[in-house]
Amino acid sequence: MIDSLQDSIRQIEERIAEVIGPFRAGVELLMTIPGVQTTSAQAIVAEIGTDMSRFSSAGHLVSWATVCPRMDESAGKRRSTRMRKGGNWLKPVLIQCAWAASREKGTYLQAQFMRVKSRRGPKKAAGALAASILTAAYYMLRDGVPYKDLGADHFVKRDRAKIAQRLTKRLRDLGYDVEIKKAA
Repeated sequence: MIDSLQDSIRQIEERIAEVIGPFRAGVELLMTIPGVQTTSAQAIVAEIGTDMSRFSSAGHLVSWATVCPRMDESAGKRRSTRMRKGGNWLKPVLIQCAWAASREKGTYLQAQFMRVKSRRGPKKAAGALAASILTAAYYMLRDGVPYKDLGADHFVKRDRAKIAQRLTKRLRDLGYDVEIKKAA
């Protein structure tokens, strides 16, 4: 029975390799994203294709895949921000890739996961990472370039002044007098 099942799996994998042949370059590009491996890259390409001209922007692709939070506000009152239902094949693959990317050390995606997780929780952070992975996939497939990681310290570099201001305010709130000087 096990041999029969393994033979069936092998035949299906051979068929997938045949069908995915023309899209091999796109699959190889997507595999450069942390957390995306062969099967998930094949699933992403199978769902969205490699021609990104059908989507006018990365935001439209993310919305089509239903991995963006809902904006439901009326009269200044905010309602649910849950992701919409949909994307029975693509969304679960992206969420799994997001969980895998969140565990890759020293990457931009892990830094983004930790940043969102501290404010919104791990499931919202995984959804945000899924949207980031799909956005990166859009630009990679559109331009034909491999993934370029921004690094784990991207947010620190980008928001250096904001971080200094926030930490200074916290120290003042604790009752300390703070004077900031640029290090030599």
